[in-house]
Amino acid sequence: MATTSSYHPLHSPPPPPPLSSLKQTPDCINTIGNYNHNDHTITMKRSTDSLKTPSPRPEAVGRSSFCSVREHDSDLAQTFTSTKVSSYSTAAQSQNNHHHDTVFDDSASTHSTVSSSSHVSGPFAGVGAGTAAAVGGDVNAAAPSTSELQYQPPLTHPHSKLHGYFYPADSFRGWKQISVRGKAASRSYGDLQVLNMSWKPSTATAKKTERSAPGKSPFESLPYELLRLIIDHLVIDIPTHGVTARNVDLMSLLLSSRTMHAATLNTLYNHVTVPHSRIFRKFLTHVEKNSSLGTIVRRLDFCHFNPATIFSTAKERAAAHNLTADTLLRCLDLTPYLQEFLAQEYLDDDLDSRVLKKLFFGLPRLQAVDFCGCSSRKFKEAFASILLERWPSNLSIQRLSLHKCMSLNHTVYETLLPRMVHLTMLDVAGTQITDEALHSIPVTAKLTHLNLAKCSRLSSRAVIDFIAHHPAVKSLVFLSLGMDARSSQLLDVDDLTELLPLLPATLKSLNLKGSKMDPTHIPLLRPLTKHLEELALGRCLNIKDMDRLFAPDEATEEEMDVDWIPHTLRFLDASDVLPSDMDFGHLFSNRCQMLKRSTPLEVIEVSDQILERLNKSSVVVERAGWTPKEFGSRSWVVRHASEVVGPRDDGRRSWKWGASFWGMRKVPVAVADVGGMYGNFMFGRKL
Repeated sequence: MATTSSYHPLHSPPPPPPLSSLKQTPDCINTIGNYNHNDHTITMKRSTDSLKTPSPRPEAVGRSSFCSVREHDSDLAQTFTSTKVSSYSTAAQSQNNHHHDTVFDDSASTHSTVSSSSHVSGPFAGVGAGTAAAVGGDVNAAAPSTSELQYQPPLTHPHSKLHGYFYPADSFRGWKQISVRGKAASRSYGDLQVLNMSWKPSTATAKKTERSAPGKSPFESLPYELLRLIIDHLVIDIPTHGVTARNVDLMSLLLSSRTMHAATLNTLYNHVTVPHSRIFRKFLTHVEKNSSLGTIVRRLDFCHFNPATIFSTAKERAAAHNLTADTLLRCLDLTPYLQEFLAQEYLDDDLDSRVLKKLFFGLPRLQAVDFCGCSSRKFKEAFASILLERWPSNLSIQRLSLHKCMSLNHTVYETLLPRMVHLTMLDVAGTQITDEALHSIPVTAKLTHLNLAKCSRLSSRAVIDFIAHHPAVKSLVFLSLGMDARSSQLLDVDDLTELLPLLPATLKSLNLKGSKMDPTHIPLLRPLTKHLEELALGRCLNIKDMDRLFAPDEATEEEMDVDWIPHTLRFLDASDVLPSDMDFGHLFSNRCQMLKRSTPLEVIEVSDQILERLNKSSVVVERAGWTPKEFGSRSWVVRHASEVVGPRDDGRRSWKWGASFWGMRKVPVAVADVGGMYGNFMFGRKL
């Protein structure tokens, strides 16, 4: 489902372009169609079959693009799909990969008359072929009680010879003989009479409906804003795994009427996902021919971008000039109302100084920028060059991600952060941010998400003072201070003792991985578990210490039992616990709170060594109601869906901005389904 970005009152979006300024033929707007390299035009094949079958929703099926991680709905949490195959390979390659990953099938389903009972399900299962065929027509217009076989045409299409039926069926032995899954669904003929379903000819006549004049149907008369909200439900942002067309439903709406064409154009061009350089060339060609289309674009999303195609060399790709710094700059010039720009490491060589200047100085409505993983030499030099420019005092950017931009100098952060007066989300994990840059964040900022994981140049004193005194962090929802204990440590025992009471009650996710903990921190962590949903623990704790988070201490159990408040944790990261500190005998005993009595806890992250031990005892783990799982470099133990009390929680939270499952490492800066390289950084990698 597409989500509409909120607009600042002073930056309201312009009205949609008038139809007179746009071509009314579908070939001017189909960014997924066929590209003609000779005359640079784009056409769309209007397939009758593709117009009949609606595209499945992305949450219904898991799909993959190159090097991507994508969440996949199932009964278990932490279920993902991945691939290392280009999403725009040949059709044959796509068919071969079908066995490895679920793909979208936009082809029309077969519409044929049921001819045998094996194709019938539901309350008519087990009925003979004649009765099964009769299901295709009107039940009220069924046959009279006579042994003569007669043909009954359907009421909706009296002249049709395709969807009628014969009655009575030779194998029909009465309604009591019909069973569904071994149980009688209809006990008597009287039950059908109550439902106005009887084995008698119907005297009802088809009701004639008047057709609305072109452009005057009730649906087209809905307010424009309501039409857009409805059409947004048809958007598929995540690209398909093969060469199958995307957003076929939107293509169909474009061909329906002028009203639907205008409303659909805004949905189609509002969020532009670019999985491949050729798609970018098609999009740029359209916008250059119809400049009004560029005013619709609010998001350019390159998180699924794959710079290579199968059987093409780097020289051939460079000669094509599909996506370069020049074409990217032209694209930004044609999208003046852009609000979100999502890049990643495959794009860093094309982010030269001109592109960066356009992003920071030339797009006054830009609210979100993501340079996840960009660390190339060209990207570093481009950023260094724009630091010499004359910067404005305030920047419009509210959400900034420089996640794993390890090559950028600390002066970048000391230049950017003081100018972000509206900052709400900051992800600088794995960067060279300094204490001075952190404290230079304006007091007018309202941070909800802050990721400082693996920032080795930060000191514990500066971080504690920032959390304690800076007004920008009073409403934090996501805070990551995680470190890799093998290389560095940010917080020791005394630092945690001082920090934990200072954390705001608004927190939903807290990462203290790599810090040095001891049992004295458990009473300080307990109040946090009453509002946290994700918690990553530090090292030096054992299984019995962690058990104390889910139940009162034995010494004060009678006193605390009355006032004990249940925890709200859904995810617990215990990957810093060493195998020597994991008492497996206690873990699978009835005394263990973490596995037996920890609902609503769903996911426990463990180290690779512990997962290896659990896999050897998988029968015992399954008997306890949990399942060992691993993906990429991360390992989890996931609670069985059968062990969950009440309806299954799909894990979606507003503070996750589109992510469904637990333990995300990267902060998203735009509301979207998790996938592509962002999914890899978010769920497939360690800190």
